[in-house]
Amino acid sequence: MTDAWREATREELHTYYTETFPNRLDALPSFATIDGPKQYAIAFREAYPIRKENAPDRNFIRRDTWQTTSSGDRTVQQFESTTDLIDFIQYPARYDPAQGSEYALAGPGLLNRPEPRPDAVYYALDHWERPWVLAVDIDAKDIAAQRASSGPTAGEPADVDTEALQEAGILDSPPEGYPYAFEDIEHALEYGFTVRDIFEDDFAAQETMVVYSGQGCHVYLLDTDREHRYDAKSREVINDLLLDEYGVPIDPVVTADRRRVMRLPYSLHADVSRVVQPIDDPGFDFRTEATPDFLNS
Repeated sequence: MTDAWREATREELHTYYTETFPNRLDALPSFATIDGPKQYAIAFREAYPIRKENAPDRNFIRRDTWQTTSSGDRTVQQFESTTDLIDFIQYPARYDPAQGSEYALAGPGLLNRPEPRPDAVYYALDHWERPWVLAVDIDAKDIAAQRASSGPTAGEPADVDTEALQEAGILDSPPEGYPYAFEDIEHALEYGFTVRDIFEDDFAAQETMVVYSGQGCHVYLLDTDREHRYDAKSREVINDLLLDEYGVPIDPVVTADRRRVMRLPYSLHADVSRVVQPIDDPGFDFRTEATPDFLNS
């Protein structure tokens, strides 16, 4: 079962976040603290009600790590301990830090329905204690789409339909039914380490990190860059360099968007039942080395 590629069940999500994830906290990157990222976010597989009457149910919520004044000064810390953050991830409605607001998740007891489970857990790249965390996203489905199309320039969205993916043999290649093949994830990881080398060689980066994201990879440049603080212009230059000069198929919006959230390392990518995690080698075997305990039992 270790190489099973499937969606995690509701029970498996609960097992992972209550039994496995808390033991990974010591391995989190240094920027993923309880009050450093300006927000944490949770996505749900099924939309869940908020307290506001007649408001649409939500399948994605963001929660600030600090309350702030109108001028942006921090006042009240929303998660006072790691336990508070873990409680929110495990039981989002019961421990929603927005309680008292009409936008908080509704109490499951009042609704006579189960507590929502996190389908994905994210943190904001915008950060209180450092410049933006600079991240690059390389997605296997984009690499597959380029293979199935006439081959657009890296960075251009490849507009391909299911028929094109079928004709290219992608949908029938392992993992069957997904809009990419395992080889596309392998290429994404190879590109990820190419980007890491570019950061180290061209930008003299001292601190970088490559993260297996479940269906591709994220690459981080973590130097503080106090001169530019990775402003919009700096990120535009980095996007142009990676796309045009090196031909790396990144999603430029991720690098440029100050409000972007990324999958939290050691969270679970529920669509494929794989653990998001930092890796040291492009040969990382995501099919077996990223399996959660519930697939090994």
